[in-house]
Amino acid sequence: MNEPEVIAERLLDPILTAPRSGQRKLVALAGPPASGKSTLAAVLADKLNEAGCQTQVVPMDGFHLDNAILTQHGLLDRKGAPETFDVEGLLRLIGALPDAPSVIFPVFDRDRDIAIAGAGLLPETCDTVIVEGNYLLFDAPGWRELRRFWDFSISLNVDLSTLRQRLIDRWLHHGLPHSEAVARAEGNDLENARLVAAASLKADKTIS
Repeated sequence: MNEPEVIAERLLDPILTAPRSGQRKLVALAGPPASGKSTLAAVLADKLNEAGCQTQVVPMDGFHLDNAILTQHGLLDRKGAPETFDVEGLLRLIGALPDAPSVIFPVFDRDRDIAIAGAGLLPETCDTVIVEGNYLLFDAPGWRELRRFWDFSISLNVDLSTLRQRLIDRWLHHGLPHSEAVARAEGNDLENARLVAAASLKADKTIS
């Protein structure tokens, strides 16, 4: 098995046995950009589904503010920082997930760099939701209010040098020249990674 599969196997029992506060169990998977959240969330959801627990992933990224709003407020270069998300909208969604029969949520299209409203559907049959995102355990106004919804929380801890290379590779994959990829990684993404490392609430399980 590859590393995400090994980690997912270790997380199965703690998640399956964690008590729930609503009809659905909410699992937070938090970590800095390029820490492997999306990959692990997908593998973990597959494992839980195979175990008979109907599970779906809901990414936080659907709550990116539109580039027009970021430009208006001089924040486009900081896209991905806490202040560039609609945290109030995220809180409303997370508050609905435990008990609403079905839930519509926005999805982020990375290739188009835009959030698409109403692109995701959480059906009534879903038992467990894995919410993945950078700031789900962020200890700051607004963000820390999310903590009360998590029935189980996971934090990914990846060293900055590894994150730097992954982030550069990500921007290269999206077509940026090497110099611009390095600038985006070092000037914004790693700054956000440092924020996560410096101000995160304790998770039920930390993966290093």
